Amino acid sequence: MKRHFLTLLAALLLAPPAELHAADFVLVAKDTPPAPIIVFKDAPPRTRDAAVTLADYIEKMSGQRPVVLDGEPSPPPPRAIWVGVQPAARALFPKIDFDFQYAEETLIVANENNLVIAGRDRWNPSQREAKGRLAMRTGIQQEYGTANAVYSLLQEQLGVRWLWPGEEDVVKRERIALAPCEVRYHPTIRSRGGMFVKSSLGDSKENGDELWARFQRVQLDSMDLSGGHGFGDWWEKYGKDHPDYFAAAPDGTRKAVASNPRNTKLCEANPAVWKQWLDDTTELVKTNPLLRVINVSPNDGYTSAHCTCSNCLAWDHPKGETMEWTFGGGVKFQGVSQTDRDVRFANTLARMLKERFPDRELFVQLNAYGLARNPPLGIAPDDNVIISSVANFHLRSPAERERPMQQHAGWAAKAKHLMWRPNLGSPAGLSWGMPDVAMTQAGEDFRFVADKHCLGLFFDLFWLHWATQGPHYYVLAHLAWNPRADVAAVMDDYYQRGFGPASADVKAYWQLLERTRMEFVAEEPSRHRAFDLPKKYTPELFAKAQAHLDAAASRLKDADEKYHRRLHFVRCGLDYAKLVVETRAGMQKVEASKGKDEEAKAKVLARWERIGQMKKDFPEFAINWQAVFRPPTGAEEAGKRVMGLHPDAPLSGRTLRELRTPGLE
Repeated sequence: MKRHFLTLLAALLLAPPAELHAADFVLVAKDTPPAPIIVFKDAPPRTRDAAVTLADYIEKMSGQRPVVLDGEPSPPPPRAIWVGVQPAARALFPKIDFDFQYAEETLIVANENNLVIAGRDRWNPSQREAKGRLAMRTGIQQEYGTANAVYSLLQEQLGVRWLWPGEEDVVKRERIALAPCEVRYHPTIRSRGGMFVKSSLGDSKENGDELWARFQRVQLDSMDLSGGHGFGDWWEKYGKDHPDYFAAAPDGTRKAVASNPRNTKLCEANPAVWKQWLDDTTELVKTNPLLRVINVSPNDGYTSAHCTCSNCLAWDHPKGETMEWTFGGGVKFQGVSQTDRDVRFANTLARMLKERFPDRELFVQLNAYGLARNPPLGIAPDDNVIISSVANFHLRSPAERERPMQQHAGWAAKAKHLMWRPNLGSPAGLSWGMPDVAMTQAGEDFRFVADKHCLGLFFDLFWLHWATQGPHYYVLAHLAWNPRADVAAVMDDYYQRGFGPASADVKAYWQLLERTRMEFVAEEPSRHRAFDLPKKYTPELFAKAQAHLDAAASRLKDADEKYHRRLHFVRCGLDYAKLVVETRAGMQKVEASKGKDEEAKAKVLARWERIGQMKKDFPEFAINWQAVFRPPTGAEEAGKRVMGLHPDAPLSGRTLRELRTPGLE
């Protein structure tokens, strides 16, 4: 890929302007009608959708719309855009290798008369739909090389920018042309959809979030990796008849975790568990040709109720890190990290699966999580085991990053297949929709995981608050496609394309917020620090931020309306962040008075009333109102997300105890 790029660059620099212009492939010009877009015969839906998107943007840029044809016309047109590998493309470019060697490989190749946009595509025509998290996943392919090649062309060659959902930047011009080129690329991170799980296929109906993720080449990937646990339904299914499948407490009893049966652990050394798993998985594999990865991670609640039977304990490495496991009724057990036992369990299942299905490429996935974050000492994962490293260094302070990065590197030395699956938490109010952004650190993180052969991503969880966190999402999308992208260059382009004459002021605004959150996470204790936001996010800080946006507005007096619209979007984010901090500051008074300060309560509730107006006035996608400022009267999860922001949800219980215990981690 690099060699092709350098050859193209040299040609661009050395060729005389007249010769270069004469050799361009003209997609459309004032005196040249649009070249037709020809999609290969029987192309799958996502590929054809991408071709239509290409036609849409050529029309937006030039005012002229190319026709989209299905299948090669006879005779072929004198000039055309060929989408996907088809016989005519091979004939027109006989020296080009169209037999892609890498997963998701993309190719853009042009001469004076033709442009081919293609990639490695894999799909099963009889299996194009599957149940998603909230909606059906449709148009499924195992690889979407051609579709992603189209989105790459639009962004990298034609200069389209998707700043946030519903906000794109298109440079209008009469003539759209490409110099002769051959550009190849294949992403090394093959599972990207889980990074923004709320914009993945099947998370919801296809809306602005999903389209943004698709155009940024984050959504359409080639591995479907899970972010959860493997046996959440086992107690319900097997607990009554097969208690022996489950973890033994120190007294020998085997029962469900009282607080949440889905967290009940297995007796991993029990052959009956392996057989039951294989029988269940066999049915899944036979009925789902798309299935490739089966999650065998222990259930959640990582400090509790791991099996203490002699067989499971024998699988633990005697030199493993000392751990304490808890059981109901205050019972505790001093053991060691169960990493070695978990890997042995995963290997056992992976080998049985391979023996049962020797002709299918199937993997098992294991979380390196909780008390099993350290890499194993006496065993290594098999080649068909994917390790999901729950290494929480993203958005963290320098001190907090050190150990999880060491653990991740240790797993990289042991495992052939490694994905990165951080729990994000809310370091500086991330889940509340605060400007919890760290673009520079994101670049460092992705270079690090790329060096450790990162296969996939799953981040738990971005709530998609675009007006307060959009630049961070933008950078992450670019890094997921190319983990070695130059973050500073990506961001400079973002500010310039997004805000034109006001780019310097908007850049200064976001850099101020980035510095502030980095200082905040370094200064405050890690556990529940977001509850102390008013300490750092002061009126003085917000005044500085406001001054940057006011300066930006003054530069846009006679500018295009789009810049005013985009700046308003950012202003809404700042107004919202101020309200969050004011609300939290009011709640601190409520909590300090143990709920007796009625004036403070009234002021907090008045701010909740302002939220109602913001919902009406803010642009779409600015804040995800489904995630924040929901009265704490419904689901338990909704109540947790507003704890500390509403008089009916003050800090309490475990959170309050931990805040009062310095150094408790």
